[in-house]
Amino acid sequence: MEKSLLMQYLGDTPQLRIIDFFLENRSDYSKKEIIENTGMSKTTFYKVWDELMKFDIVKETRRYGKAQLYTLNEKNPTIKKLMALDAELGKQAMNKALEKEAVAKAR
Repeated sequence: MEKSLLMQYLGDTPQLRIIDFFLENRSDYSKKEIIENTGMSKTTFYKVWDELMKFDIVKETRRYGKAQLYTLNEKNPTIKKLMALDAELGKQAMNKALEKEAVAKAR
């Protein structure tokens, strides 16, 4: 799995991996789906999950059968800042790519 720009910039931590998953996939997911899609072990996931809930980084959305689904709390000020940083990193990466392309065409 290729690291996102946000993870390249801030580092690969379990908390950030979960946040990044939600930033890339704007929907709600069960804990099992989050574990599978982030590629982390259940042990690692459960070590950090309560902390993400405690700080309102993620929130419960609905139940699907027996599974509780969760999503990123986009109203959280910290998440708003991470979303802005993610967008800015994307813009910078795009500008660098365009600059390289322009230089290559000029040659």
